[in-house]
Amino acid sequence: MNSREEVLGVLRENARQSVEDIARQTDMDPVEVERIIAELEDDEVLRGYKAVVDWDQLEHERVRAAVELNVTLDRETSYNDVAERIAKFPMVESLHLVSGDYDFLMEVEGASMSRVSTFISEKVAPVPEITQTVTHYVMESYKEQGIVFGDGEDDDRLSISP
Repeated sequence: MNSREEVLGVLRENARQSVEDIARQTDMDPVEVERIIAELEDDEVLRGYKAVVDWDQLEHERVRAAVELNVTLDRETSYNDVAERIAKFPMVESLHLVSGDYDFLMEVEGASMSRVSTFISEKVAPVPEITQTVTHYVMESYKEQGIVFGDGEDDDRLSISP
């Protein structure tokens, strides 16, 4: 593993660590770690730093949906063209070209089921190349970006006493 990959590995675990902490973990000089991070940002390998939020811990509703998109392309339109158009919408959290029964997997986040449904029906479905959408609303999240959600209980089985 090269030094860039080592720094990326540490940042993926916790991007809030100081340069000094990363240097200690990777056995590098802090100046070298700063250089590597700056290089990764300049090369657009590191595209941002985001918090992983457990929305169930907050009082207001937040709705997430995974949406399957099927498309039909013409000679002038590519998957990249369709993806660029869809990715511009702020409600779209992620968009992936996938193999299988559908073409794109889109993740959407909104304030309510109504807003997510309206967004899909009024903004996404009318895109000419999109021939079908299938929406799956997220009911419960157990793990997000490598972070396991839970109530802190390691073992919820009932204990049995003789």
